[in-house]
Amino acid sequence: MNRAHLHKVFTILLAGLLAGLGLAVAALPAALVLGLGVKGLLPFNELPESLRAPQPAQRSNLYANDGRTLITSFYLEDRTDVPLAEVAPVMRQAIVAAEDVRFYQHHGVDLRGVARALTVNKREGAARQGASTLTMQYVRNALAGDPRLTEQQRARATEITAGRKIREMRYALALERDLDKDQILGRYLNIAYFGAGAYGIAAASRRYFSTKPADLTLAQAALLAGLVRAPDTDDPINGDADSALRRRAYVLDRMVETGQLPAADAARAKAERLRLTPSAMPNDCAAVPEEHNDWGFFCDWFTQWWRSQAAFGSSPDERQRTLRRGGFSIVSSLDPDVQQQATDQVLRIYDAGNKRAAPTAVVQPGTGRVLAMAVNRNFSVAPNPRGQRNYPNTVNQLVAGGGGIVGYQGGSTFKLFALLAALESGLPLDTDFNAPSVFVSDYRAGGGPASCGGYWCPANANPSWMNGHRTMWSAFGRSVNTYFAWLTEKVGADRVVEMAERLGIVLRSPEDARLAREGAKGWGAFTLGVTATTPLDLANAYATVAAEGTWCAPTPVTSITDSAGHRVAAGKPDCRQVLDTEVARAAADASRCPVGDQSMYRRCDGGTAEELQPRLGRPLAGKTGSSERNATETVVAFTPQLAVATIAANPDDPRDAVGGGVQTRQIDAVGRILAAALRDQPVQDFVPPSENVALRVTGPRTGN
Repeated sequence: MNRAHLHKVFTILLAGLLAGLGLAVAALPAALVLGLGVKGLLPFNELPESLRAPQPAQRSNLYANDGRTLITSFYLEDRTDVPLAEVAPVMRQAIVAAEDVRFYQHHGVDLRGVARALTVNKREGAARQGASTLTMQYVRNALAGDPRLTEQQRARATEITAGRKIREMRYALALERDLDKDQILGRYLNIAYFGAGAYGIAAASRRYFSTKPADLTLAQAALLAGLVRAPDTDDPINGDADSALRRRAYVLDRMVETGQLPAADAARAKAERLRLTPSAMPNDCAAVPEEHNDWGFFCDWFTQWWRSQAAFGSSPDERQRTLRRGGFSIVSSLDPDVQQQATDQVLRIYDAGNKRAAPTAVVQPGTGRVLAMAVNRNFSVAPNPRGQRNYPNTVNQLVAGGGGIVGYQGGSTFKLFALLAALESGLPLDTDFNAPSVFVSDYRAGGGPASCGGYWCPANANPSWMNGHRTMWSAFGRSVNTYFAWLTEKVGADRVVEMAERLGIVLRSPEDARLAREGAKGWGAFTLGVTATTPLDLANAYATVAAEGTWCAPTPVTSITDSAGHRVAAGKPDCRQVLDTEVARAAADASRCPVGDQSMYRRCDGGTAEELQPRLGRPLAGKTGSSERNATETVVAFTPQLAVATIAANPDDPRDAVGGGVQTRQIDAVGRILAAALRDQPVQDFVPPSENVALRVTGPRTGN
């Protein structure tokens, strides 16, 4: 029978079949005309993109940096495609026996099946059989599940109309011309719904039996094959287990009838008790493993990052849908060991029930990869006691900011930006100034303790230790406020603000952003860290100095692979040189003074965290910071390989001062995090800056 005749026959048979679906037999000629009309509108060889290049929604997996430890999954439908060769032969046989015993004999439309369905439905007076082959079922599922289509277009694929049935048949015939039977069977097994949220044989094998498709037993395969007919009602986890077992027996009997299985094997499989070992696949960040609840804050930041990437769509919502349906394999930057150490140390600063928090970030210089994000909170939407917004439970981004979290005052850690601006302007590290107890600047100020006659006049916290002749080395080490107020005035406050933003400090507070935009030239106090920042921004800014001036956008990923196995460019580090190398080296040299290390020029003579480097036992740089009245306390430390920042604050009440005493615990925590994270890494020293940026010289400066 040629294809033209085949078209006419199946269209006529279909018209009769429609009578069994509730249409009057008298309507048969009209249905026939309708069928022939649709035939004329649909060319035989025309296949939609959904069938020529199917893109069923697949879940995306987020792994730790080892590429094996699953953090969570994101999906609209729990699905992962597998090659047919990785599906147990008994599963292939079972699905054919259950759904289409003549699958390997017909050409997409089974005329015997259509005729049989017509007879049964006409005799019963209702739709008892639908005559859909595996190929036709695949067509329907592929059209209904294509994430590229609108909801209305997908709904058309399952509507009960003559046009839809004819369209399925015609597409099935065309598809079997282009694909062989095993290709179609493989596609079907990867798209069929098996109930309990499992789409495709890989998800079903894992969902019901915690195994792979290749390892399915006969009894397991028969059970899964039986679920396809009524996956919601027969689902043995959430539905009717007895019905699922009856369907299993039916499938086994069909396998015997078709000669695929000896009767004795079927009998043994029927006698097996239902042994389910369900695995619930996680979805989104709320489903991180319970024992690793602390991963939730990193996961949340990852989703923020993903939603900002133009490579995945034109809007944040579209990018989120792409993540949930795209089948990406994402190896994150999260190091479980470093994360565990960071979490343990943060909880030594404050426990999870403390209203004060110590958000902490660990960043890799030169890549921007974030190895850990820890905070003493439960990642949970569970309600908190009355009046407590962010403790002990929260999903707010306390480490990276965003979503209403603008950050916390960074205090003297912002002196780094004045240091860099001065070095960039040509001032050397040994630029000296006789720092007084109070410095009256040229910057206008309102009232308050830092105002002298309407001008900003910061004071040194410890005059006997801070006052006197200072250079950038000693002033940075001892955190001399009046030296840096003078230095800021010398280079310009606007250049200090610009430097901070260049190194990735995001001014999330509307007032801070307005001052940076409209009043940066007069914002001298910026140097002393009066603006809000986050541990992540701060760690990454200092990591830029560690990387000799290479700034990298903070990233939560190491690599991204799409469902076809291709690497996605968005997974690569986004880096650029933002500082002259010698300027960065000079800043790193001065940054050795606060943490008890010694500069290459032997100019350090005191620091605010002198115990840190001796404990670590390797070259180290960093800075501490205290905001006004010790409202917040900050510690940043870095080596050439790693940067860590932690800020103690009350996220819900900035008026609740944490007090200076907490800084001792922060210093200890940062040291322990670095020691654990660097335990197996070689000792690396900082490259010394040239004399051109370190010392005053006579004659013109030569630069690099």
